[in-house]
Amino acid sequence: MSETSDTFSHAVAALRRGGIVAYPTEAVWGLGCDPDDDAALARLIELKQRDPAKGLILIAGDVSQLAPWLEGLDETQRARLAASHTVPTTWLIPDNGRARPLLRGEHATLAVRVSDHPLVQTLCDAFGGPLVSTSANRAGEPPAMSADDIRAAFGEAVTLVEGALGGYARPSTIRDLESGEVLRD
Repeated sequence: MSETSDTFSHAVAALRRGGIVAYPTEAVWGLGCDPDDDAALARLIELKQRDPAKGLILIAGDVSQLAPWLEGLDETQRARLAASHTVPTTWLIPDNGRARPLLRGEHATLAVRVSDHPLVQTLCDAFGGPLVSTSANRAGEPPAMSADDIRAAFGEAVTLVEGALGGYARPSTIRDLESGEVLRD
């Protein structure tokens, strides 16, 4: 087995045990877990010292991985979401009742993103679906920009997936899927 497949096998095993993984995304390092594991969601929020009311992002390597959370969207909305993955865009979509409360936070919407980062795509494919994604930092601190930053901030509390950032200078744009309004550029 290659070092790359060992890395992903190790990360997927950690996710299936309720662990938290750290991985590079388009602009910053992210922390993730299984979006259907309430205990893992709670651990992630505690590790980040994040207000649970804020909610988290669901990241996928392909729009099809988000299918259960997209039920109820019309074809225009689905097309808009599917076409946006080449520029990092997080979409706020109406929650159809599928999202766990800690994933959604206090919002009636769920934040979703389809990533074109090859490592994120491979990790989601290996896991078999989307992951939680949130910047790898404690609340109020700058996001991690390297594996060394992850090690310094989180040590053994996370499983590290080594790789390079995707080359974007800023985290994803956040847009409302229904209105098209840009909430963060």
